[in-house]
Amino acid sequence: MAAATTAPTPPGSLKRIVAASLIGTTIEWYDFFLYGSAAALVFNKLFFPESDPLVGTLLSFLTYAVGFAARPLGALVFGHYGDRLGRKKLLVLSLLLMGGATFAIGLLPTHATVGSAAPVLLTVLRLVQGFALGGEWGGAVLLVSEHGDAKRRGFWASWPQTGAPAGQLLATGVLSALTALLSDAAFTSWGWRVPFLLSGVLVIVGLWIRLSVDESPVFKAALAAAEERKATAGQVEKMPLVAVLKHHWRDVLIAMGARMAENISYYVITAFILVYATTEVGLTKQTALNAVLVASAVHFAVIPAWGALSDRIGRRPVYLIGAVGVGAWMFPFFALIDRGGFGSLLLAVTVGLVLHGAMYAPQAAFFSEMFATRMRYSGASIGAQFSSVAAGAPAPLIATALLADYGGSTPIALYVIAAALLTVVAVACARETRDRDLGDIAEDAVPHSRVRADA
Repeated sequence: MAAATTAPTPPGSLKRIVAASLIGTTIEWYDFFLYGSAAALVFNKLFFPESDPLVGTLLSFLTYAVGFAARPLGALVFGHYGDRLGRKKLLVLSLLLMGGATFAIGLLPTHATVGSAAPVLLTVLRLVQGFALGGEWGGAVLLVSEHGDAKRRGFWASWPQTGAPAGQLLATGVLSALTALLSDAAFTSWGWRVPFLLSGVLVIVGLWIRLSVDESPVFKAALAAAEERKATAGQVEKMPLVAVLKHHWRDVLIAMGARMAENISYYVITAFILVYATTEVGLTKQTALNAVLVASAVHFAVIPAWGALSDRIGRRPVYLIGAVGVGAWMFPFFALIDRGGFGSLLLAVTVGLVLHGAMYAPQAAFFSEMFATRMRYSGASIGAQFSSVAAGAPAPLIATALLADYGGSTPIALYVIAAALLTVVAVACARETRDRDLGDIAEDAVPHSRVRADA
């Protein structure tokens, strides 16, 4: 069967698609990161007040990690229906789920009001957040990847990736402003709720934008071809999950390995560092938040540049630059922070996030190009989100536990370096994908079974 082709998306329409994906992912990551920052700053006092301060932080990060545990389930559910029904519908649903859970966190009673029910409710809402984010990422990057062409796919697909630093920037900026304007007592009493309640407004804006974009033309072409095969030859496709695990298991494992250093380093640099800088080094919350805020702005700016570079020299070389760089930076990273002062902290976090961007930028195009169209949402989502359970989920928890046990940063640096080595091996085993045509949907790309023509 000849490859199906689709006409390139006009530049104006592509920019609207990119804007819709970027704004949506920014809101989703704002909601997700807001929880992480609040876990480091106030949740240990509000929901686990009877614990030792560091133990309370560990428990707070444990509820933070629960959100990651739900992400693989979100990847399975959203991936299945995204490959069957389309990318757009599932992206709208993920935004509603994430925004609703975040808004509800802002209304939660604390331990002082309802006792042990408070952390239980917090955990349930965190599970909903994780489930929604597990389905968000794959759909957002695919919507852009499948509208663009191979020549600049790395650049355009990297823009939804900037939603992570943009969301971090927005979440940290709101928290930083509130901690600057409010006393500690006021922030702990009611100020922490404001950023969560603001999510309701952001979701309305995000929905309005996402509902205005078109479905992926590559997906529509693949769906039409599948329906034609069923009508003319009685051939029906296997479930996307079954097809991915049968024909793309190697790519799934590569994606999971590639995510290890990227995911672990990010949460050590942006979430755990709020704990380390304030409790170990003695810097103020405001200083730590401001450093992450400025570094996130730089992170946002460099991601498209790394994405564009991946279009020129390939996804693998850029990804390897990031993995090797993050591993090599860990000891200087902590040495700079241990010196104390805003300048040293800012330099440490900024360089760390720039190197992280070399992995994160090409990731969207890289993972999209690994899988056939009718199993791409499932494959990319499973590869990305299943690894988060072993990577990003426990990263702040492990780092905090290592700090409590050893009283220093050396074990934490070695932890990130080990993850970097794993990622280097995974990416080295991958095939270069930058020249793949996502519209190539040859008959054997999506396995099918034969049924009666009248089925």
